[in-house]
Amino acid sequence: MAKIQKISLPNGETVEAEDIEITQTSEHWNQYLLEDGSLIKVKLVASKIVRVLDRYDHAGNPIYLVNSSNVIAVDSPDHLKRK
Repeated sequence: MAKIQKISLPNGETVEAEDIEITQTSEHWNQYLLEDGSLIKVKLVASKIVRVLDRYDHAGNPIYLVNSSNVIAVDSPDHLKRK
């Protein structure tokens, strides 16, 4: 049985939301090559997802809120690294 909880939306409104279990993940890196030769890799890792009850977007889809963290990795050329 899903856990129902009260949460605050960014506008300050309190609503009911249901915990939704993450059953499968596929987390891909976004990669950015910089002009100095560094490669910055970023990915979002979701830790918790809730569905706001009785709320829908303009296309009729349920509203979800995601707790997440950004993971960042840097690979720079040797001449930019501190010795």
